[in-house]
Amino acid sequence: MRFCTVINCMDGRVQLPVITYLKQRFNVDHVDSITEPGPNIILAEQNNYFLVQSIIDRLKISIEKHKSVGVAVVGHHDCAGNPSPKEEQIVHIQKAMAFLRQQIGDTKVIGLWVDQNWVVNEIMLHG
Repeated sequence: MRFCTVINCMDGRVQLPVITYLKQRFNVDHVDSITEPGPNIILAEQNNYFLVQSIIDRLKISIEKHKSVGVAVVGHHDCAGNPSPKEEQIVHIQKAMAFLRQQIGDTKVIGLWVDQNWVVNEIMLHG
């Protein structure tokens, strides 16, 4: 069995579209889920050490125990945990991706934006 990991918003509207996308994107059987309200801004700003460390600890379990082949961090339209406009959330996703890459080394990290139609779009990391 192959796994990937998603750091996703707790919002139930984004769960299935993201899981469906990631199963195909990484060619995996299972998606380990780490959920928080607005995880992209949590990881981008890193203002709450304990919450950030909790996410990283859970991510490391997925990578070490399930041999996760990839990680996605998600932002989405109409997010209660991160009510920033899309353009700002994309920046948060990119900063979160860069931070995660520093934390976990060789495991592939991607960013995802879920739009108002619940369509999943992959975000590129610039710089």
